[in-house]
Amino acid sequence: MAGFYSLVVNLMGLVPVFFMLEVYERVINSRSHLTLGMLLLLVLGMYLVTGVIDYLRAQTLQSVGEGVEQSLRQPVFDCVMGLKLTQPQTRIGIQPFSDLRSVKELFTLPATSAILDLPASIIFLLLVFVISPWLGVLALLGALMHLAIAWRTETRTMPKLAEAQRAAMEAQAYVSSALRNAQVIEAMGMKRNLRQRWEEIQTRFLGSQAQASDVAGVNSAASKFVQMMQGSIILGAACWLSLKGGLMGSAGMMIVASTIGTKLLAPIGQMVMNWQSLIQARTAWQRLDRVLAVYTPPARSMPLPAPSGRLSVENLVVGAPGGNAPILRGVQFALSPGELVVVIGPSAAGKTSLARALLGIWPSQAGKVRLDGSDVFAWNKDELGRHVGYLPQDVELFDGTVAENIARFGDGDRASVEAAAKEAGADEFIAELEHGYDTRIGEEGAFLSGGQRQRLGLARAIYRSPSFLVLDEPNSSLDEQGEQRLLETLLRAKQRGATIVLITHRVNVLKVADKLLVLRDGQVAQFGPVAEVLAAMQRGTSNPGANPATPVQSTARGVA
Repeated sequence: MAGFYSLVVNLMGLVPVFFMLEVYERVINSRSHLTLGMLLLLVLGMYLVTGVIDYLRAQTLQSVGEGVEQSLRQPVFDCVMGLKLTQPQTRIGIQPFSDLRSVKELFTLPATSAILDLPASIIFLLLVFVISPWLGVLALLGALMHLAIAWRTETRTMPKLAEAQRAAMEAQAYVSSALRNAQVIEAMGMKRNLRQRWEEIQTRFLGSQAQASDVAGVNSAASKFVQMMQGSIILGAACWLSLKGGLMGSAGMMIVASTIGTKLLAPIGQMVMNWQSLIQARTAWQRLDRVLAVYTPPARSMPLPAPSGRLSVENLVVGAPGGNAPILRGVQFALSPGELVVVIGPSAAGKTSLARALLGIWPSQAGKVRLDGSDVFAWNKDELGRHVGYLPQDVELFDGTVAENIARFGDGDRASVEAAAKEAGADEFIAELEHGYDTRIGEEGAFLSGGQRQRLGLARAIYRSPSFLVLDEPNSSLDEQGEQRLLETLLRAKQRGATIVLITHRVNVLKVADKLLVLRDGQVAQFGPVAEVLAAMQRGTSNPGANPATPVQSTARGVA
């Protein structure tokens, strides 16, 4: 439709030529004021129609861009999130979202309109050939010169622009990393060194961009020169042909041929002048296509009933996504609804990796994690997520209000939000905030202390009483009072029948635990009722393959 509108708009561009011919050949000869008035009214009406059609073309292209953006919005978001989970080593960042915006804007670029104008240029070229084959050859030579300039612009600017975009992405990623770690940088005096590193990358980006702009500028000037020269050359040649009697029609056809010969070059000239933006948009499209191609969305699974919380871990072998070495090997245990297991072990034993595997964040290399008999990793997280609560070791909050973070940015009712906050012991500090539950907490909860973020994260985890809870170091930033509130929260969750996996280095939570799991070197060293495991650890016995001489044993003695 936009192409059709472009064709009509370009053909309407011949109206001034038609008007000029009629004035010279009809009005001047007849000296009729009425004819002049009628011609003016006709031409003004055609100009009005042209303006309306041009507006429709712009709206159509904008609608196409918005439609493409809307159709790609969800796949791009899911792709970036999926790659972050499955290929964390990939430096993907937020570039796909910038590329998506560039793809949307592609349809409103002047160069895109110029491409749609090319069919009209062919019609104009044919009209010049009809007027005179010799003038047609001159117009064709001018068009070929323009195409040669466009090809040179492509071959000379493309490598430099690609290099500039790579440097720009690297600089953006570098700055984003620095901003996330601003406190560490300031405290350890790293700002100067990191700024110099960023300036080096930025200088490389600006240098490549400047070189590409220089080439594009020269080619744009050459394109304008050819376009201006084309009109004069065709006009001169038409005049010569008219003197020789070789021009079709009256002398006015000289002006017609010159005007049409110039107009047919306009789209190519417009493309050359805006070639840089066209290349950038095309590169963004290609980069986005590559990103979407490497990501395979999870297969759609049939809806499953809400889980009761029966957990079964079967000979689980897990490694970090993208890595080959397993972190967990042969992990096996089971929990019933209402049971709480505390997971302890030395650093790098695989505790956090176990949490990620239990939630289906990391895939298993072998074995399965099943919740009510269903594979957790294959379970649709949009369905499972409402029945799961997760508090990661590094509490991840988002820019928004307190209520939005607790309600997981869903359509949560205030009563459920306040109930979760009260149960997590977060209601007291929330009441002291300026706008209470409607207070914005800043990016990553920047306006909150560590303990407040942890309580808020716990409130989010227990929001609407999920049947499966995984808590990774939930008491690491809590004081004695906060830890007591945590124990009360755990007891209430157990009474509701929730299955709880709690990872910790603090043994105070063993008071409310049913079972204790000891991880060592990615394997289960001990698992069973708390009293039995502690007794076995005091005696120095362990599961087959376990090494009794570990820090875990001394921890058990301290608890006892």
